[in-house]
Amino acid sequence: MSDKPEAIAIITKASDLTKFAERLAGQSVIAVDLEADSMHSYREKVCLLQFTTEAETMLVDPLALNTLEPLRPVLANPGIRKIFHAADYDIRCLYRDFSLEVDGLFDTMVASQFLGEEKIGLADVLVKYFGVELDKQYQRADWSQRPLSREMIRYAAEDTNHLHRLAELLEKRLEEKGRLSWVQEEFSLLEKVRHAEPGGALFLRFKGAGALSRRQLAILESLLQWRDGEAQRRDCPHFKVLGNKSLLQMAKATPKSLQGLVAIEGISPRIVDRYGKAMLAAIDTAKGLSEQDLPVFPRSERRVRDEEVDKRVAGLKEWRTREAERLEIDPGVLINNAVLEEIARRNPKTEGALSQVPGLKNWQREVLGDGLLRTCKAA
Repeated sequence: MSDKPEAIAIITKASDLTKFAERLAGQSVIAVDLEADSMHSYREKVCLLQFTTEAETMLVDPLALNTLEPLRPVLANPGIRKIFHAADYDIRCLYRDFSLEVDGLFDTMVASQFLGEEKIGLADVLVKYFGVELDKQYQRADWSQRPLSREMIRYAAEDTNHLHRLAELLEKRLEEKGRLSWVQEEFSLLEKVRHAEPGGALFLRFKGAGALSRRQLAILESLLQWRDGEAQRRDCPHFKVLGNKSLLQMAKATPKSLQGLVAIEGISPRIVDRYGKAMLAAIDTAKGLSEQDLPVFPRSERRVRDEEVDKRVAGLKEWRTREAERLEIDPGVLINNAVLEEIARRNPKTEGALSQVPGLKNWQREVLGDGLLRTCKAA
């Protein structure tokens, strides 16, 4: 593995990518990471990919290439292990931007979770096991800028440079604890995650919108539509136009003047000078809607309280706490609340009935099944 990330080459030509993909196809294990520009663009995109084999570390510049198609058979080949740390985001981005799928995943963050590590960030794990300290100053850098500085190249290469030996160490520990099959199922599920395409009103994805009146909801939606258009025009993230907290306060306070805007937390005189009239116009548009045209926040049907179900939920959570302590693993990693609540509602009496619970994984049924059934019966 390369120990000199400052010498790393960046692939910007199709012919070089094809040759590199051919070399990757001959590997049994590769480490993979990517960098995106989510902190700097309206529509985030993958700006750099990092690959480390036992022989080399290479960076791939998708912004300079028309296609990443040569990488498709490599990433989709289950016979080639792909080591990521925190793969969820990367797998979603690879599919969203290039329709690339990953098979043969090993996620060192998930492995760390199932070993009971309190700190699961890559920097924390590398310090603990190898005494390696990563420089994270470029974590929020604009990776769409070109040319990349030597420091950014070094940073990018370091994220994959240690994953081979980390995965080897973690896999050995998982085998010793009898948990390798647990994480293998988790990896298979992770390989299938995809970005959800946004749709519908913007307030549906806004925290706090459910507590607003219909008129306030209309104002919020109008402001969100204005901010979205401005962010798109400037090609920047929404928060760089105006933060969510300020938008929510405006929807509630309904300011009527530029002076009223200044009273909103997070809105400076500079912001008022730049956007004040546009924000007031958005508010006025919503205020002019008729009652029948006001949006309605969708409400899920409330479940009728069932004391027996509540009792089983409490019992299952108490059992989970004890089991998690015994296994030295986070309770939420062991089994999450949503699955426990579904088990409590269904109150399964047999292993067959337990296996029908949505969200319950095979390893959970095999390892925890007896305890879950006993706890339901005793509650």
